[in-house]
Amino acid sequence: MIVKKNFHDRVIAPSLLAADFSRIGDEVRRAVDAGADWMHLDVMDGHFVDNISFGPGGVRTVDQISGIFLDVHLMISRPDHYLQRFIEAGSDLITVHVEADHDVAETLRRIRGAGRQAGIALNPATPLSTVEPFLDQIDLLLCMTVVPGFGGQAFMPEVLEKISAAVRIRETKNLSFHVEVDGGIDAVTAARCAAVGANVMVAGSSTFRAPDMGAAITAIRNA
Repeated sequence: MIVKKNFHDRVIAPSLLAADFSRIGDEVRRAVDAGADWMHLDVMDGHFVDNISFGPGGVRTVDQISGIFLDVHLMISRPDHYLQRFIEAGSDLITVHVEADHDVAETLRRIRGAGRQAGIALNPATPLSTVEPFLDQIDLLLCMTVVPGFGGQAFMPEVLEKISAAVRIRETKNLSFHVEVDGGIDAVTAARCAAVGANVMVAGSSTFRAPDMGAAITAIRNA
């Protein structure tokens, strides 16, 4: 397992959703060899978002393939109900949505109580104020830069102000959470996000579907 980096460090987390699922083991190893810091795993239930991906078994498979840090994003209606299964599957960091149907503070407490790192996510249309009460309870804030559910969408630049505001709150309150962005991230949009304080870049199509994955990850890291 790769240890969580400092929130000042750039972290590249290829999204497995964009990989070739017919050869998932090779794809995970390819990302690791290309320089990925974390692996981002999007779990979708067909209810919270209009798509279905994989469950705890998929997370466990990736954990068995590689020791890479597993950044598990639960885009599901009841993260509290399924939480223990994802903990046992090998998740290192579990991010839950503020919009989902659960007691957010209690879910975050359970994640940290299990020795895992906790993240909270919000959709592009959700105001930052909805997560402010929880910012002292998290290791990562995920600002979605597309409407969640499907890969390959265009980056939404209006989210940049939300990222900037979150970073200002972090500084004012002397907190230490990562700021992660997910959706339409490539070298160009990563530079825009980094300029306002984001440091964890989730990149799917721009990494797994690039002609040279290593070069793509390096470009995002240096953007």
